[in-house]
Amino acid sequence: MTVPLPPLPPAPDEGYRPGGRSVADVVAQEHRQLRELVDRLDEPDVPAEHLAVLTAVLSRHLSAEEQYLLPAVRAAVPGTAERVDRTLDADASLLTALKGLADGDAGEVAARVRRHVAEVDALVAALREVATEEELIRLGNRLEIAEEAAPTRPHPDTPATPPWNRIVEPALGVVDKVRDAVTGRPTYPADLPEPPRA
Repeated sequence: MTVPLPPLPPAPDEGYRPGGRSVADVVAQEHRQLRELVDRLDEPDVPAEHLAVLTAVLSRHLSAEEQYLLPAVRAAVPGTAERVDRTLDADASLLTALKGLADGDAGEVAARVRRHVAEVDALVAALREVATEEELIRLGNRLEIAEEAAPTRPHPDTPATPPWNRIVEPALGVVDKVRDAVTGRPTYPADLPEPPRA
C-alpha cells in the first residue's frame, strides 16, 4: 500500500530521490524539541515567553500532523484507523489544555505532550514499514510546508481532518501570525533567551 500523494512529474532518471528530509526525521526532531520545551515547565517561574513559544510550536506541530501525517498513516497502514482517531481526539484535548496553559496546570500539558510523542512515534514507525523512502521524504516536505502555514495558537474546535483542515488552518495561521507580529509575541524557540537544543 502506498501513501496517497499527488504524482511527481517525470524524472530524468529512474534513481530520482526528492530533496528534503524524511517525515520520520522531521517528526523525531520536532518531538525532541517538544520534550525539551515541556521539560522546562517543571522549573519554577516559567517565563511567559516560554509558554508562548511552547504554545506556538505545539499548535503548528499538531496542525501539520493532522493535515498530512495522520491521514497518510490511516491510508497506508492497515488497521490504524482507530489509533489515528484516538490520536486526533487526544490532540483536540491537548489543544484545549494548551489554551489555558498560562493560568492552568502546566503538568497536565506536559503529560499530554509526552503521551502524544509516544503515540505518534509508534504511528511513524508503522508508516516506515510500508512507505518508500521517496514517499517518506515527500511527506516530510509537506509536513514542513504545512507547519509554516499553520496557526500559532490553539484552535481545538477547527476541523481535524482533510480537506477542511487544509483550508481552515492556513487561514487561521495568517490571522495568528498578524496578531503575533502586532503584539511582538515570540513563536519560535530561537526567540527565547536560552533556546532549547533540538
